[in-house]
Amino acid sequence: MNILTAILVLLLALVLALAGATRVASRLIERRNPPTGSFVDIAGAGIHYVHVPAPPGGDLPALVFIHGASANLKDQMLPLRPRFEGRAEMLFFDRPGHGWSGRGRGDNEDPTEQSATIAALMDRLGIEEAIIVGHSFGGAVAATFALEHPGKTRGLLFLSAATHPWPGGGTSWYYSLSAMPVIGRIFAETIANPAGLMRIGAATTCVFSPNQVPQAYVDDASIKLVLRPQAFLANAIDVEGLYRHVLAAAPRYRGIGVPTVVISGDEDTVVYEEIHSVGLARDIADAEMVWVRNLGHKPDWVAPELVVAAVEKLAGQPRDLQATARAVEARIAGDVHAAGCVNEKAAGVSSEW
Repeated sequence: MNILTAILVLLLALVLALAGATRVASRLIERRNPPTGSFVDIAGAGIHYVHVPAPPGGDLPALVFIHGASANLKDQMLPLRPRFEGRAEMLFFDRPGHGWSGRGRGDNEDPTEQSATIAALMDRLGIEEAIIVGHSFGGAVAATFALEHPGKTRGLLFLSAATHPWPGGGTSWYYSLSAMPVIGRIFAETIANPAGLMRIGAATTCVFSPNQVPQAYVDDASIKLVLRPQAFLANAIDVEGLYRHVLAAAPRYRGIGVPTVVISGDEDTVVYEEIHSVGLARDIADAEMVWVRNLGHKPDWVAPELVVAAVEKLAGQPRDLQATARAVEARIAGDVHAAGCVNEKAAGVSSEW
């Protein structure tokens, strides 16, 4: 055996070992993070969802929550369901390819197709219209939903949304690599899982930064589900295609005509809040912009009282969102950025994890 052959054999052995380790780790992740809701087939995709029926005497319209990249339905359900329990019908779901939802047939990585899946799921559950709450990547889906399904959109609440073209249109290298044919599959089946497991704690810290990560957040919110190969690929393809989608969708936002609230922190190191959130407030008539000083990328977890007040205002109840934002600021004023967190925006990049 010559040196070249020996090197190839060793490389093959390493790839097989990493693939085996990834499969074992993925099974363990699934065992520790089982489905928490129900399943329904929507156009060939098994969609995992949690539906909280309308309570008797509820004072709010139905709410539909759309999670961001790298996440699943628990990311919004854990902090927000208790806040609205007994007040509103709620729908939480894993976007196609995320959490426990299948990708299905067609082009389900596109926010337009994902919004069609949401509309079909609402029809199955008898939800005629709802306030749509979108976080991060989910903001692009929420805006698209309002454009494509205006009759089902009672109002819009954007939380640290990613909705407009950003400088350069780039994203993190591992998303670009994973979205490539063949190479992306190999990367997802071998390196992504062990590398992700090593990095997930630090990455989560930077997503929340400058605010504190809630205790046991990664485990409680089942964030590690994204490190399974199929979910990792779906997430990468979603994020890699976002720029192309918003490039075409953003000029249409002026056609949105429902009550809208845009919540953003001025210390978000994940998305360009001065492009996305400012753009939404500019493009959607009468949208209310709510800035929160020293808030990062996770208002759903860090400022849930502001989310509640925004929903109440969208439902027609008198609420002073600016005053609520000032109260949140007072609570988080002492939070500081964690050491080692890189501001992705400084490099012209938009990234979720």
